[in-house]
Amino acid sequence: MYVPETNEKMETAVPNLYEVDFHAWTQEQVSLLRKNQWGQLDLLNLIEEIESLGKQQRQELRNRLSVLIGHLLKWEYQPQRRSRSWLATIRVQRLDVLELLEDNPSLKPYLEEALQKAYAKGVLLAVRETDLPRDTFPISCLYSLQAILSDRFFPGESSELVREGE
Repeated sequence: MYVPETNEKMETAVPNLYEVDFHAWTQEQVSLLRKNQWGQLDLLNLIEEIESLGKQQRQELRNRLSVLIGHLLKWEYQPQRRSRSWLATIRVQRLDVLELLEDNPSLKPYLEEALQKAYAKGVLLAVRETDLPRDTFPISCLYSLQAILSDRFFPGESSELVREGE
């Protein structure tokens, strides 16, 4: 049986700090940046991480919108089960979305696209938490962005809970 020769001096890949201790890697990169040691930076991973941060902001916007939409759907389609908890979730998610947009104004042009993606998840949330069939809810979002983000918008019949919470 033929066994190929191996070179025992072959270098094995040594994982860099990025791969073994992400937190330590971030601290090292910060230190290098502060010291203007540009040549020492792990540029490939640094670029990837900065790009990832932008994606995380878009994801957070979609997540908050989906929770908000899911609760608006529950509010509208199950008025008999409305609660202070639902009201609080709607209000907190609205504030969080508005704060996220204030901190990241470049996300505003992405809002319509985010709304479409968030609606699908919002419907899934509403289906799971109400046990209503999927076809109970419209195929596409009937709420405008302006309405969704308005502290005065609560779909369906009026509720004492909203008046109490003002």
